[in-house]
Order: sequence, then C-alpha cells, then structure tokens
Amino acid sequence: MDDRLVDLRSTKNPKARIKILKGHFATNHSHINTYIDMSTVKVRHNNGRETAKVLAAEYIGTTMVDTIVCLEETDTIGTFMAEELADMHQYSLSKGNNISLVTPEYHMDGQMIFRDNKQRMIRNQQVLLLAASITTGKSVNQAIESVLYYGGRVCGICAIFSSVNKIAGMEVKTVFTSADLPDYRAYKPMDCPMCKAGKRLEAIVNSYGYSKL
Repeated sequence: MDDRLVDLRSTKNPKARIKILKGHFATNHSHINTYIDMSTVKVRHNNGRETAKVLAAEYIGTTMVDTIVCLEETDTIGTFMAEELADMHQYSLSKGNNISLVTPEYHMDGQMIFRDNKQRMIRNQQVLLLAASITTGKSVNQAIESVLYYGGRVCGICAIFSSVNKIAGMEVKTVFTSADLPDYRAYKPMDCPMCKAGKRLEAIVNSYGYSKL
C-alpha cells in the first residue's frame, strides 16, 4: 500500500482512526482528490467498536432502531452499534431490541435487493442506514428507495465519512465530515479539473479499497 497514507483521528474519539491519501482517484460516480482508507475501523474490532460508539451516541436517546442496513463492508461497526443501542443499562429508545443486521445484495442490473428470508427484517421496521463513505449520496438514495420498496421506514443515515450533510431531507450523522478534510473535493468525471490539467488517474477506489492503475 502507498506509504503516503497519513493517519487522521476523530476529534470525537481518537480510536476512530482512518487514513487519507492525496491524489487523483476515480470512484463509481465521481473523481476525488483524496482517498480515504477505512480498513482500520472496518476490520479491527477495537477501532470498529470505538467508531460504533460515536455513531450510536447520535441515536441512543432519540431514535428507535429495529434494523441496521450495513453498506460497504460496515458489518463489524453495525454489530457494535446494535450492542450500544440495545444495551439494557442505557437510556436508549432501542433498549432490549434484538436489532437485525442486514447487508443488501445487488442484482446484475445494479438494483439493490433483499432476499425473501430477510425482507421481514425490513418490512414495517425502523431501519438505520450505515455507510462507510458518502460522496454524492447516490448509493444511499438507492438504499432509501430499496428500504421503502420493501416496506421499511428509514429512521436515520450515518457514515464514517460524508461530504454531504443531508440526503432525502435527513441529516447524515458522521464520525468525519468535510470539516475534518477541508481539502477534500469530488467532481463529476466530465468536470474534473485534474483531468483537464492532464493529471492521470492513480487508482480506482471503492468500498473494498484501492487499486492502482
């Protein structure tokens, strides 16, 4: 992995730690000037637990949660969030809930689906959407449409990082925002100033990671 990666710790909890890399990268929907590596909080249980505490705190006393839909390999964080929200010793609206953790599948045409055996965890449930990184909001909007299609109610949106504050009228709760990465920029591919300046793409990046070109 690139040795230019730099640690960035959350001001809310220093154990919630990501890495950033400046450059020219392509995502599914945009070109960005900063790659955010979330491997630490996604796969290390201690960092994942501390990250979950930050996100769960936004909902403990305000929102009842039945199901967490985990996007972009956030299952570990989602599990720790469920424990925090359902803790019998906390003043939580979700206290005692047996919170479901669901990861959607994608049809060959890109449509987000929930299999028949998991639809009961969506239908008539209070569903919290958990993403890793939100750049344009397109994937989260797709998740909202899918949850509504299967009869669920979206009660919140949260992410480790988001460059947008609201999606579908709902505030996005985060560990890191654009204020933590003030130089972060995302562009439509056709409008990318780095492309116009002749700077070649360094890597393709997505929720699974970073692949050099």
